[in-house]
Amino acid sequence: MEKVMIDGGSALEGKITVSGMKNAAVAVLFATLLVEDVCIIENLPNISDVKISLEILKSVGAQVEQLDSGRVSIDCRYVCDYAPPEELEKKMRASYYLLGAYLGRFGHAAIAYPGGCDFGVRPIDQHVKAFGALGAAVDTSRKDRIEAIAREGKLRGNAIFFDCITVGGTINAIIAAVLANGTTEIENAAREPHIVDLANFLNLCGASISGAGTDSIKIKGVEKLHGCTYSLVPDMIEAGTFMIAAAATKGRLYIDNVIPEHLEAITAKLTEMGVEVEEFDDAVLVSRKGELKCVNIRTKPYPGFPTDMNPQIAVLMCMADGESELVDNIWGNRFRYVEELKRMGAQITVSGNKANISGGTSFCAARVRAVDLRAGAAMIIAGLAAQGRTEIDDFFYVERGYDNIIEKLRAVGANISKVCR
Repeated sequence: MEKVMIDGGSALEGKITVSGMKNAAVAVLFATLLVEDVCIIENLPNISDVKISLEILKSVGAQVEQLDSGRVSIDCRYVCDYAPPEELEKKMRASYYLLGAYLGRFGHAAIAYPGGCDFGVRPIDQHVKAFGALGAAVDTSRKDRIEAIAREGKLRGNAIFFDCITVGGTINAIIAAVLANGTTEIENAAREPHIVDLANFLNLCGASISGAGTDSIKIKGVEKLHGCTYSLVPDMIEAGTFMIAAAATKGRLYIDNVIPEHLEAITAKLTEMGVEVEEFDDAVLVSRKGELKCVNIRTKPYPGFPTDMNPQIAVLMCMADGESELVDNIWGNRFRYVEELKRMGAQITVSGNKANISGGTSFCAARVRAVDLRAGAAMIIAGLAAQGRTEIDDFFYVERGYDNIIEKLRAVGANISKVCR
């Protein structure tokens, strides 16, 4: 088992480069299953979710070759239609994209229920609804597996209307519909940047997808996809995490390889709190000198404030003057990290999906744990801001989504290291 040690109190200063987006990476990697050709994917983050995704692809017959750092060749011409090992599927949430990929290519799928961070039960009813509209019969009666089969042997295009905005459901519907007979129209679709990235990748492979990035997506099914070389979009959540780390430590970070437009909701709230954010073509410069101001935040689907930034911004709200309110309209279970922050002196009261945060906290070092991926990032930020040594257990959660985060933080002045215990 590994843990992370942080000796806090140092301002972060320098340049830090953001890696490819975790959520785009897993969607694009599983979408390569649709391509009976060779794809080269670039700007892949060095994270455990990507490593597991590649292992899953190899387990079903894909030929995977690591070309160099962040660059992988994937040949799915000889992929078989049998299910990957259950233990791999259960290690990550995005393994449910196998349903869309297998249905699209083979007309049937059977996968284990996905794993990943423990947020409790996260329903896939909208995924099932989308597959049903495309002509698949989906069996969710078993406790261990989900099975689906195209009634006509192949999916057929149709209208899909999501009852609520679902990122995973939108991605799965796109993947499933690309090779379907006819045209699919998705209404009330999610608009996240990684959905646009997936559509761009598939279009480069010969798909016909329009409207990605809006709430209405149109997909004209094609017979076959060809290979391509594709570079993933930068990770806006990684960028946002470093922006908050700079603010929490009264530092000055030039954060490179970002798309500032993707960060607008984060930038707006940081500016409201008194943090200086200067935007460039593909970078932001974040610094803080004065005191932080209280703020109210409600997470919303993109382009609103992202739920994946809830724990990190909560750390900054704890340090601000006055009372702040943080409401999560996406995942109510996000607030499991609160008990860990309280060990470091935070004053937070949670009621349902709302947290009331009393500011003015000077974090004290403590032994805490990462209860999930983004909560682990919040513990790092709090540890960097605290005086003394903070120990973070269960750091493997953080490595699911942050590429070489320890090395990146050390390079800009953090006293942080990973040790075995």
